[in-house]
Amino acid sequence: MTSIPIRPILFVATLALPGCGALLSEGSSAAAGIGGASLANAVGAGAAATTGIGLGVQAATRAGVQYAQRDAQRDAQLAVAAAAGPLAPGGVAPWKVGYRVPIHPDETGQVTVARLIEAGGLRCKEIVFSVDAPARGATAASRAFYTATICQDGTTWRWATAEPATERWGALQ
Repeated sequence: MTSIPIRPILFVATLALPGCGALLSEGSSAAAGIGGASLANAVGAGAAATTGIGLGVQAATRAGVQYAQRDAQRDAQLAVAAAAGPLAPGGVAPWKVGYRVPIHPDETGQVTVARLIEAGGLRCKEIVFSVDAPARGATAASRAFYTATICQDGTTWRWATAEPATERWGALQ
């Protein structure tokens, strides 16, 4: 029986967790595909079955990573909306989010309400928020700004912008 190279795959996947989303998505799905194909080959599956199993495992892993990225996006959106909800126009509040799955580092920033939008029972706010990146090694601290719209749903403020900045959320809009 052929030994399955699990340790190198796990090592590479662990290194990719807090890194770039593209590296995480492609690296983990490729590693999973290779691992799945190795396992299929080890148990004696034919070439076609081994390829099919490898591709299936790769697709499932990619879908899982994308789900985790959407979950992290939702957590950040809820944190920003919760901080902005009680603010009057011109008010400023800090926000922060800690991710359950360490796809990328926890985030912090500030949010301000630019204007209140009320009509026909809808209560919404146009907001501007920052995402602050602390200094890391040779990289200086930075701050990026984004706009969004949030709306009140009962006592909860929710993200209402259909398409946040592409730079911020990438292909997960």
